Amino acid sequence: MPRNRADELTKSLLACGVLGGFGFIAVFLIAGAIRPYYRPLYHHVSPLSLGHDGWIQISNFVVTGILIIACALGLRRALSSGRGSTWGPILVGMFGLGLIGAGAFVTDPGFGYPPGTSSGVPTTITWHGNLHNLFSLVVFASLAAACFVFTRRFYSEPRDGKWAMYSFVTGVAVPAFLVASSVALFTGGYAGLFQRLSIGAGWLWIGLLAIRTTRRLSRASD
Repeated sequence: MPRNRADELTKSLLACGVLGGFGFIAVFLIAGAIRPYYRPLYHHVSPLSLGHDGWIQISNFVVTGILIIACALGLRRALSSGRGSTWGPILVGMFGLGLIGAGAFVTDPGFGYPPGTSSGVPTTITWHGNLHNLFSLVVFASLAAACFVFTRRFYSEPRDGKWAMYSFVTGVAVPAFLVASSVALFTGGYAGLFQRLSIGAGWLWIGLLAIRTTRRLSRASD
């Protein structure tokens, strides 16, 4: 494949990461704001998959997962060598696969949503609820790990100190906010807010990483 065509394909794959990173956040924010009885500050994002309009969030999970996997392929093509050139894209791809699984296997009702369900943990734990939780763990763990892999890569490159620090802070923030969300979920606190901070930090990093990689690819081909 000619160099220009190969670069354009890589840029298109990376653009999927921008769309997936920013688009996922936009969809769940809008869906959460207009869903009756749903409280974004208190409820996690996954319960948006329940009920009549649940297909919106299910699609958001699956489509975003596909876009992130495409971005991972773009990262692998763009980062042909150096630290993190293999494991970085692999972890981003695992992040995408986790999102697809989280959409395919719906969470169980609980914590007061949908209306009429227990205000605490789900009274019935289903197989698909367990799988949803497992894939969700893959999502956040692989994303945080990818941040640290890229931290090491950026730290080893000249003039990439700011991105190394940004990636490190994001890698810490994603699990830290997630833990705070889990604690708040069982104490009646702002579980939804903390989870949104975790998601916002991680998904924003993916989108900006894709933009940064695209720009560096463009400069290299000039």
